[in-house]
Amino acid sequence: MKSRLNNPVLAKEVKLRFRSSKSFTGVLLYLLAMCIFVFGFIYTTTSLTGTIYFKPSESILLFTFLTFIQLGLVLFITPGLTAGTISGERERQTLPMLLTTSQSSFQIVTGKLLSSVLFLLFLIFAGLPVYSMVFLFGGISPVLFLKSLLFLFVTLLAIGSLGVLFSTLVRRTTVSMIATYGSMLFFTAVIPFLFLIIIQVNQFGTMGMTPSKSYVAHFLASINPEIFFASLLAPELGMSVQEMTQVTFPLWIGYLLFYGLITIVSIWIATKRLRVNMKKNK
Repeated sequence: MKSRLNNPVLAKEVKLRFRSSKSFTGVLLYLLAMCIFVFGFIYTTTSLTGTIYFKPSESILLFTFLTFIQLGLVLFITPGLTAGTISGERERQTLPMLLTTSQSSFQIVTGKLLSSVLFLLFLIFAGLPVYSMVFLFGGISPVLFLKSLLFLFVTLLAIGSLGVLFSTLVRRTTVSMIATYGSMLFFTAVIPFLFLIIIQVNQFGTMGMTPSKSYVAHFLASINPEIFFASLLAPELGMSVQEMTQVTFPLWIGYLLFYGLITIVSIWIATKRLRVNMKKNK
């Protein structure tokens, strides 16, 4: 049992990533940008309002901005960290050596994935002291804070799994990265556009009457990170989505199920295809 839990690939990747000076330079720049944004927001808000204190409503606005910054961090950095995990080994011609070891395909795939996930989690947790400054001014509950972190982790794991999947299926890192970023842009840009089109068509067809149920629109809203996080931070927005689609199914359940399924399927396919690709290369 202990040998199954042991993952030398993960241990090696974590050591290489966290021993690099570039990693800590990136963390430093990220924290510096977060501090500038937070203190700049507080200073600008108090200057415009002419007060020397920070209102709870303004604290909620700051928390919303920080949450979407963290979401943007997850969406745009994760593909760059995971899309070259396997294809990079193939381009350096070190993949055959890795596959001849006693490590299973699952250990290799999960080791590559978790090393990237752990670095991003380290980046997120490093910013928690700055992120948690909103509690000093009130208006934010710890439950909402924990929910935001939970769903950020779910999103991070799903996008990372897609990156490892494309890195396994595609020989070139550049193509793998384009495919991963394309998938991310589809979820973040194309899906809300389709959601708006379906809502407009549904409302136009009813001619001012009560709109009919639109399960497709509700599904699209529940899997779009921007719409979901906005509804998480502002529950009235989630109620508006339910009114427009006439579907009362909670958005967070659909979000968890969809991205959890993406994570499981991506890891499963990458595990199955890892050594198949190696046989083809021979």
